[in-house]
Amino acid sequence: MTSGLQIRKVRAGGAEMASDEKVHTFEEVSKHNLTKDCWLIIEGKVYDVTSFMDDHPGGDEVLLSATGKDATNDFEDVGHSKAARDMMAKYCIGKIDVSTIPLKRSYVPAKQAPYNPDKTPEFVIKILQFLVPLLILALAVAVRYYTKSS
Repeated sequence: MTSGLQIRKVRAGGAEMASDEKVHTFEEVSKHNLTKDCWLIIEGKVYDVTSFMDDHPGGDEVLLSATGKDATNDFEDVGHSKAARDMMAKYCIGKIDVSTIPLKRSYVPAKQAPYNPDKTPEFVIKILQFLVPLLILALAVAVRYYTKSS
């Protein structure tokens, strides 16, 4: 016989949180380790931080390095502000099933495009931005030299 009482949990800051939050397995969360699909586990909760990747003050590499593991220690070691902690609520998508987290994690590097140091299109543009003015200057000097000697 139920008494009709509804159990509610309240997040820090007063936002109501459903008591039937989705529970994710570690295997499921660890698959989301890309710049365009990034989930983190912090303090037993799962956060989808994909939309925050470009805005994170430490860069997206910091977030990617925390995927596929419990990132609580990484998060606490940085010493995030209260504002940063309050911001986390909007990225929370559920809880982690703690029994699925392995005791020892094998290293799995984040999947991202290989780094291209010269980035060909930008490199060509930079070279042209340097060479075109020099060629114009050389042409002006040559024209001046040949027209002056006549």
